[in-house]
Amino acid sequence: MVDVDRITLEMLKAARETVRSSPLGVVDTPIVPWSRTTLPLDSTCDVHLKLENMQRTGSFKIRGVANQFARRPGGGRFVTMSAGNYGKAFSFAAKHYGSEGKVVMPDSAPISRSVLIQSFGIAVERVPTSALMNVVNRCVEQDNMTLLHSYDDLDLIAGHASIGFEILDAMPSPDVVVVCCGGGGLLAGVAAAIKLSGRAHTRIYGVEPEGACTMYRSFVEKKPVGMDAKSIASGLAPPSAGALPFQLCQKFVEGIVLVSDEEIKKAVSTLYNSGFLVEASGSAGFAAVVNHKIPDLAGKSAVVILSGGNIGKDELANFPD
Repeated sequence: MVDVDRITLEMLKAARETVRSSPLGVVDTPIVPWSRTTLPLDSTCDVHLKLENMQRTGSFKIRGVANQFARRPGGGRFVTMSAGNYGKAFSFAAKHYGSEGKVVMPDSAPISRSVLIQSFGIAVERVPTSALMNVVNRCVEQDNMTLLHSYDDLDLIAGHASIGFEILDAMPSPDVVVVCCGGGGLLAGVAAAIKLSGRAHTRIYGVEPEGACTMYRSFVEKKPVGMDAKSIASGLAPPSAGALPFQLCQKFVEGIVLVSDEEIKKAVSTLYNSGFLVEASGSAGFAAVVNHKIPDLAGKSAVVILSGGNIGKDELANFPD
């Protein structure tokens, strides 16, 4: 178990430099003022959008993956579990480094994402969400593969922290930061970077789907919990909250708010109609803001992370105009 008190600002800054210099081509993504878009906003708050949907491989996941692979330069045979975005970044990195790999995916994830991952030469096994860790453990124990966890891993979280530093570069003292939450790796990394940088006043909120609220339940029960998670936002529906993310979120996050699948669907459509291609999982934070789930936003400065844009035409057809 990692002692969260030993996670330092210097450690996270070093990871940021690793991510920035990665041969995987991670980019500093733009931050756009909401007021300079055609998006509706029924509020007096000053909201900015952090466009991780424009990141290499289409989501923030490449940041954590870049740090994970940099810490394992010798390559190897790796296994992970992912509904799509982490698997895509993992596969991209494995191909670059010449590593073998396998992605265990929930059978609810779009088939198109499995096909994409396989195009990088990585094996895919689709199983029910409840069986993900059992299959991963089998690969570790029987096939001698090394687990690269898609959200409960210190190197990964430290890589994701680079987003927090980029936010502070653009907005040195935001009042609120809104982050989608699945297993909690992104939320934990961003929160740690901001709070360890001395922004004690900044309120950080995680956003989860109502049907996949593992971190919310973990906050209530004061321990990491699992559930039979179901949501249109499959990337936010892991079988459990991560143990390390839970500890960091307890320390640095103000709270977890919930949005419905219908609110997420509407958010995807609203963003798309204003020129932003954002998947369901990446739209949860936006959905929380437009549906007034974040407390005390009036007159405040806020950043909302749009965490990914990997959504195909077949998926967009399921969202309202």
